[in-house]
Amino acid sequence: MRTEVIGDATLILGDCLEILPTLGRVDHVICDPPYSNVVHDTRGRRGGDLRKDGGPELERLGFAAITGSQERVSAVVAEVCQGWFLAFSDIFALPEWRDSVLAAGAKSKSVCIWIKPDCAPQFNGQKPATGFECIGAFWCGDGFSKWNAGGKRGVYTHLTNPPSRHGGHPTEKPASLMRELLGDFTNAGQTILDPFMGSGTTGVAALQLGRKFIGIEIDPGYFDIACKRISEAWKQPRLFEEPKRKPQPAPNFFDGAAQ
Repeated sequence: MRTEVIGDATLILGDCLEILPTLGRVDHVICDPPYSNVVHDTRGRRGGDLRKDGGPELERLGFAAITGSQERVSAVVAEVCQGWFLAFSDIFALPEWRDSVLAAGAKSKSVCIWIKPDCAPQFNGQKPATGFECIGAFWCGDGFSKWNAGGKRGVYTHLTNPPSRHGGHPTEKPASLMRELLGDFTNAGQTILDPFMGSGTTGVAALQLGRKFIGIEIDPGYFDIACKRISEAWKQPRLFEEPKRKPQPAPNFFDGAAQ
């Protein structure tokens, strides 16, 4: 296991199922775990992604599917999380995520949608392309769930490949999407945990918005990329610092107006 501390971020190289039980409580868990075996098995050179335009084929993902592991992940997340647990997911994995979260004693609250206007078409022309991804929204805290966006719909529209995309991870989420999610579900100064850190986009967004961050990643290559990106983000000014409250004078209890 290797640990890197970069400003308000603590990055840990290792298996999240082994590391999570050793952590203290965190405010929220926001992560992009692997998707179901339905997605993993059809990505790559099995025919599901064969292109007709002569472009390069999509390569297989270099990590295992989440199928069969949601129950263990949900159990350890529910132990450390005292607020929101947001998990990106393909639609096939959502039912097992919900069942696993409920079995762990947490609450299934909603499903948000990330719409991808620039997603790839279905190159073989045999079916409609999937232009969205799901985000399971689960509550691990006590009492009623709460967020910052009032009656806003859980629909988030962001380009998959914006100019700011790093490109070091095959399923990298856009930083603008992660900033919007963090703004809606978390508050400045809170600690955000990502047990599937990848190349560190959630950590970058967290530091940009004045949150603390803990990231866990099992792949050494992606871990090194995350360390570099988060180090660079820490050196930059925060994007949306909450204004500091001006100190208020003590009330004058001899003044009738203060009574």
